[in-house]
Amino acid sequence: MQKKFQHTHPYEPFINESTEKLIVGTLPPPRFTTGELKEGDVNFCYGSRDGQLWPILDRIFNLNLKFETTAEAVEQRKTFLKERKIGVCDIVASAEREKIDASDIGMQNIKLRNVIGYLEKYPKVTTLLFTGGNSKNGPEYFFRKLLKEHSVSLFPISTNVPRIHEFMHPITKVTIRTVSLIAPSGAANRAVGSLESYKRMKKENPKFNTLDFRILQYKEHF
Repeated sequence: MQKKFQHTHPYEPFINESTEKLIVGTLPPPRFTTGELKEGDVNFCYGSRDGQLWPILDRIFNLNLKFETTAEAVEQRKTFLKERKIGVCDIVASAEREKIDASDIGMQNIKLRNVIGYLEKYPKVTTLLFTGGNSKNGPEYFFRKLLKEHSVSLFPISTNVPRIHEFMHPITKVTIRTVSLIAPSGAANRAVGSLESYKRMKKENPKFNTLDFRILQYKEHF
């Protein structure tokens, strides 16, 4: 019987007392757990060379980021996050996989981080930016599971993409907003392409692409 791959999150949550917004995803690709990075990967949260979060933020904030496996590239990202009071606290601590890939749906025996506990410890956080929606094994899907354990639900504020909800923290009583951004991965491009708003913009400007669309969306919430 084939042994399952133990996919453990390689990074501790990046968060401090002044953090106001928290990026919440699932797990980086398995090579970040094993340390077998590819050229162009950055050894930090969302550092995959195939991922789009940092290219999006680079464009929005004119960061001139380096996309390479160096300490300088990591430091650039940490400095930006601290200055903007943004943290990263992915919701999955570990999972098992039969197939070694980065798909959310392939995760089994999932252990979640206690994000509710982090929000209690860091009460200045009033916005959660999910890098994906409520589809099975997505960050919003898992967060709803955590809230359910506290008998708390998400209250819808906007049903347009990106969907926005609010909830009151069960202990601190702070009202926290959640924004379900389109995932910054190539796998989500098909979903972007099917959106009416994207089709309309693409028709107006044939050069407009799925990255441009995400930039517009992320700009509003970062």
